[in-house]
Amino acid sequence: MMNDNNNKVKIFLVDDDALFLKSLEIEFMENADFTVETYSTGELCIANLSNNPDVIILDYQLDGIVANAMNGLETLDKVKAFNPEIPVVMLSSQDKIEVAINCMHHKAFDYVVKSETAFVRLQKIITAIFKYQKMEKELNWYMDRM
Repeated sequence: MMNDNNNKVKIFLVDDDALFLKSLEIEFMENADFTVETYSTGELCIANLSNNPDVIILDYQLDGIVANAMNGLETLDKVKAFNPEIPVVMLSSQDKIEVAINCMHHKAFDYVVKSETAFVRLQKIITAIFKYQKMEKELNWYMDRM
């Protein structure tokens, strides 16, 4: 029963940078047995929360495509209003302490700067989330690169 989809970890990736979103999705698909859903706007992410993501990886900016689109913090607040238990990891192209603090104030689980090592950081954080939350699902990384 290991390939039962309900038993797979489900990740939402939310970013308006199509290239970064695609490369992140590929890294997850290559490194883990997860169900990955990608969204280019916060609005789409919120609209699909009934799909019950285990973890949401969310871009801080989110203002690239649509004018007046919800930004990352607004999206984060809406996720937490829907279900405060969903862990959200924020992504940002800026390595700024105030951005990180802002994310924490809005109850993000962690904050990752977009870089070459972003995926490895996300891997560690997701592993920590599963330890911390004692999730029922099994975390299946293909290779143990930790």
